[in-house]
Amino acid sequence: MHSLQNEFLNIGVKPLGAELCSIRNAEGAEYVWQADPAVWGRHAPVLFPMVGKLRDGRYELNGKTYEMTPHGFARDKEFNLTEQNDNSLVYQLLPTAETRACYPCEFDLQITYRLIENALSIGYAVHNTDSSPMPFSIGAHPAFNLHGPIDECFLEFEKSETLNTCLLGQKGLLSTETAPVLKNSQLLPLSKTLFNRDALIFLDAKSKKITLGAKNSPRRLTVEFAGFPELGIWSKPGAPFVCIEPWFGTADPETPYGDIWNKPGILKLPAGKTFTCEHRVIIEA
Repeated sequence: MHSLQNEFLNIGVKPLGAELCSIRNAEGAEYVWQADPAVWGRHAPVLFPMVGKLRDGRYELNGKTYEMTPHGFARDKEFNLTEQNDNSLVYQLLPTAETRACYPCEFDLQITYRLIENALSIGYAVHNTDSSPMPFSIGAHPAFNLHGPIDECFLEFEKSETLNTCLLGQKGLLSTETAPVLKNSQLLPLSKTLFNRDALIFLDAKSKKITLGAKNSPRRLTVEFAGFPELGIWSKPGAPFVCIEPWFGTADPETPYGDIWNKPGILKLPAGKTFTCEHRVIIEA
């Protein structure tokens, strides 16, 4: 594991999946879920080149069919640490024979972790090194510890929201069914039953900042995700963590769309071009 530290924060990142596995404040309080395998054995996986599930674990690209696991392969691949200094770590993932078998695109994926006072910036750069356009999605899946009983914890949105979640069907695909979550409110109380129907998926949230807190704790964690069009919020029902997930892309819809180029929300990167995005985790107490 590689680490960075300043006077406010100490973070740990492991090369497998370039996965963030720790954020501790100056007093040593841990904010990242510690991947108890009996509950959920990950910390903060990187989602690339797909977000969510594909129909039957397959997709079609330019007339050929490929298989891919949910959320793509990056979270299970060893990244190379290409740069390290006092404030940042840079990881790189390049194609292999194994990735080409399920995703026949040439790419250079780089993930940068940078400490800026009491904030952690997590930047993503996807460079298309192929001679033709590449389709992809990318997203974050960080799990954060609750600092109190779940029924005393809450998420506070940046703006007052009226939001419906897009419900997932039995196969983990986006259905056309929705359910109300917020109505003219910024505050979403957490509960043991909130995630009984899996993740909350928002396609039209106005807020680009969400704060996680607890009624009887001074600790606050804010995720800023300007530019990300989709947002997932998830936990195992009753588990002592919540994931705040900025996405470019979602699971497949239940309605077939044909070639991956037609998938709603898919990014289309021209040959030789680079896509970048960034989200931040701010520890406020």
